[in-house]
Amino acid sequence: MKKPLIYIMILAAGLSACSKDWVDSKPYGAPSTAFFWKSDEDLEKATAAMYVPMANEATWGRDLFWVQDASDDLVVGRVKADGENIKNFIPSGREGYLTGGWRDLYWMMNKANQAIENIPKAVNVSDAIRDRSLGEAYFMRGFAHFWLAYIWGHKDQGVPFDGPENAEYGKRIPPQLKSVTDNYAQIISDLEKAATLLPLFESYAGEDRGRAHRAAAWAYMVKTYAYWAQYDNTKWAPIPDLADKIKNEGKRALITGKASAKENYRSVFTIANNWSSEYIWSVTSGAQGGSEFPGVILENTGWGAYNGWGYFQPTEELYQEYEANDPRREVTILKFGDKFTYFGLERSYFSTNSRSGFQINKYMEPFSYGSEGKSGTNPNVNPNGNYPTTTLNLSLIRYAEILLFKAEALIQLGRNGEAAAPLNEVRNRVGLGDIAMPTLNDLKHERRCELACEWTDRLQDLKRWGDYAKINMPLHGRIHTTTTDPASPYTVKEIWPARKFDPTRHMAWPISPDEISRSNGAYKQTPGWE
Repeated sequence: MKKPLIYIMILAAGLSACSKDWVDSKPYGAPSTAFFWKSDEDLEKATAAMYVPMANEATWGRDLFWVQDASDDLVVGRVKADGENIKNFIPSGREGYLTGGWRDLYWMMNKANQAIENIPKAVNVSDAIRDRSLGEAYFMRGFAHFWLAYIWGHKDQGVPFDGPENAEYGKRIPPQLKSVTDNYAQIISDLEKAATLLPLFESYAGEDRGRAHRAAAWAYMVKTYAYWAQYDNTKWAPIPDLADKIKNEGKRALITGKASAKENYRSVFTIANNWSSEYIWSVTSGAQGGSEFPGVILENTGWGAYNGWGYFQPTEELYQEYEANDPRREVTILKFGDKFTYFGLERSYFSTNSRSGFQINKYMEPFSYGSEGKSGTNPNVNPNGNYPTTTLNLSLIRYAEILLFKAEALIQLGRNGEAAAPLNEVRNRVGLGDIAMPTLNDLKHERRCELACEWTDRLQDLKRWGDYAKINMPLHGRIHTTTTDPASPYTVKEIWPARKFDPTRHMAWPISPDEISRSNGAYKQTPGWE
């Protein structure tokens, strides 16, 4: 009997417990190549290893979110020097929140390269498993490469890449590409290959859900093209057709039909809808494995019931962005006095540690289960509060974002009338009225409200739109007179001073100087950070 993917990921962590040095791009040694890659099971184990870092703290557990925390939507929730340096655009590059993600993403690419090199030569394997496994490898290499490229890649200098397709692969450290656009071209190539090899999500049995699938490859092509388009406007052109393929062939759709507009939106972020029609790509999670992010954003110490960490708190600026009748605001943000269920008991929100007076609400559903306010009665959270995972999958890209990228592409192509349909599909799902001829400002507003506090990177949006003034503006929160009283009055005050984002320097993040030293000078620091 097959094991669920979350189990395979944990098992693979043991099977692949080699060094995570990202420059180790050589394939398995002689013993592995002699005795591995000889059955369907071997291929499934090899591909499962690629998914292991998905659940790491250094990736989608927490650390990659620190660069998104540098937007105008969020502030550092607790005193944390490294996080504050990133927020203020003054990191050294040696911060663990930057270096850990870099290493793990290259580790994922290394595992994918090993699979790409060896799967075509595997013997005694079925065609279906060979194709799917190779498709997974191309997808995971493109997926990891995408995060590396947009975080650390610059238009005048890309990030390192190498693969078995290159004659010198394994004989050198991966070369640093000339421009991030070269990285994006390689990512698109990998995702195109993945899309031809991968099955549709619906073909997976329950135990294989969480593996790469065709619509996920198309979705990351959409996002890669959108990010590439800031340097080349022609890259908007492929996006509408890809979005339609995701809808029609990939059978992706918004969740609708609930009792209210608010419930339509709230249900997206529930355990029951981990694999809904809106799902495209997530961190597969479980009560004892997966992303710890829901616990990372929970109130510090969880009001004495669970070990929340209290990071990444929303700003008054984000709260005020919403239209007054937009139900997404309350689903996204908890403010003082808001009702929610916590381990079976209804509570009114207050916070003794929130700098802003707010908490992210989107990932709170797993904490609603149980009884009498006791965390030990809840089967959907990890009993180990030092690793606060839940059974809620952490969404990384969902169908609503694809609709908004389609609308953005159509607007950028001068087809604003056509952009109304995808934009209004998102708005109508939450009960908001149509916009007949949407502008780029309408798109920016909708993207911010629909995707706030998700792993979609508001800061990257502001950078690619050139909205630098919004990055630099001071940020505000609600300072309550009594932090333990949900009904306590408040004053809106500045909680984060204006910053100095410099587009000549800060369009990409610095590479760790230690990585540059290890390359013996072959790699150069991100332009502006020299």
